[in-house]
Amino acid sequence: MTNIHRYRNFIGGKWLPSSAGESVPNINPADSGEVIGLAPLSTEAEARDAVDAAKEAAPGWRNMPAPARGEILLTASRILKERADELARMITLEEGKAIGESRQEAAKAARVFEYMAGAGRRLGGVSLPSAFPKNLAYTLREPLGVVALITPWNFPVSVPAWKLAPALVTGNTVVFKPASLVPGSAELLVQILIDSGFPDGVLNLIYGSGSEVGDAILEHPGLAGVSFTGSNQVGSRIYQRCGDQEIPAQCEMGGKNPCIILDDADLDLAIGALIGGAFGATGQRCTAMSRAIVIDSIADKFIEKLLARTRPLKVGPGINDDTFMGPCVSESQMNSVLEYIELGKAEGGQLLIGGTRLMEDGYQKGFFLAPVIFDQVSPSMRIAREEIFGPVLSVLRVPDFKAAMETANDIDYGLTSVIYTRDLVRALEFVEHIEAGMAHVNSPWLGGEVQFPFGGTKASSVGAHEMGEEALTFFTQSKAVYINYKQS
Repeated sequence: MTNIHRYRNFIGGKWLPSSAGESVPNINPADSGEVIGLAPLSTEAEARDAVDAAKEAAPGWRNMPAPARGEILLTASRILKERADELARMITLEEGKAIGESRQEAAKAARVFEYMAGAGRRLGGVSLPSAFPKNLAYTLREPLGVVALITPWNFPVSVPAWKLAPALVTGNTVVFKPASLVPGSAELLVQILIDSGFPDGVLNLIYGSGSEVGDAILEHPGLAGVSFTGSNQVGSRIYQRCGDQEIPAQCEMGGKNPCIILDDADLDLAIGALIGGAFGATGQRCTAMSRAIVIDSIADKFIEKLLARTRPLKVGPGINDDTFMGPCVSESQMNSVLEYIELGKAEGGQLLIGGTRLMEDGYQKGFFLAPVIFDQVSPSMRIAREEIFGPVLSVLRVPDFKAAMETANDIDYGLTSVIYTRDLVRALEFVEHIEAGMAHVNSPWLGGEVQFPFGGTKASSVGAHEMGEEALTFFTQSKAVYINYKQS
């Protein structure tokens, strides 16, 4: 392994090898024998160096006019578009998702930077009338300072992008800690941003474990804010710690998202979207549609059509253009999904399709599962309540719209949701009463557009939502200004 690629930290404008003796292999989940590179388990001192470098660069970046910062983001958007195929290939090699989905992810990253580039010319506060004569009163938006961006493995380019772009355009400097499973995507993304013209120290990348590197970043007195995407357990701990340190935090966490299908729904439309939502990206996304809540009178017909559409789905290496669903990201993630499948059977769910690791020719070296569908799932079962993060869909049968809404909301999470119906009244009732940060009617529910906020309620999100104007609000703080211009 002497010639294998070794990832380096990027601190203060330089690519620096870590002094750590340990590293994590970057493994292709479609072929566990292929090691793409080695990511360092960096030291606490290196994490502190990254924050120090960001702090040193903060005054110069903050004082650069916002339109000039926006121009650098616009350059980044252009280069992201030019290198989209390279980014997509790296996403697929180390995360496993189908190459078509990786191309969509790379394209979204470019759109995020393009949209946020415009914020450089629209950042500002408001002018309001003062209660006192001859007084000019207005507000300003100012950057927080040094912010830590802690990102997950399932969207290794688009999630960092929708944190980096608003953080940078508003004048913050950044310490970026990606998940250890996807170091290559982080390296490539950072190199693109360097090539776009960001000054030294404005953007810093550090690899390592959350328990060492992550904690060292969070404990640094120079840190001014944190944006995190990942598990509820870690997000809750980060949010509490930031509260103790009196700095803002934004945490996007899990989802157990409902798809309500009423008796007047267009089943073909609903099932087409549901297959993408449940099994796309191997179900490894917080927005995965893992609960189909179906009116009982149409449930049998729904199941028949769903199985007919699911059986032909192509599972295989994501790098192949004809693959619909790639492998799980790692062996441990695959085993976790398999444990939930066994739990679902033990709880009384009726397993209709899938449920075992694929081991025939072409699959032996990868972490492959077929799509899994459970019928006759009750709302109390763990497979209906806990985030599995795999290609597992639970079908819950309910008698009517009222029961469908109660079932949809009877959950700890509240990220995204959808209803399929031709009834406008029930559609609007759904929008009004669903306990989720995002509501869709007869439309796909994944991702979200860059100009709209992304986030949930309950255990899915705490702090401000991401993307759109709300992202700019999180990464800035307001200053009220009062100017008395009376002459005497």
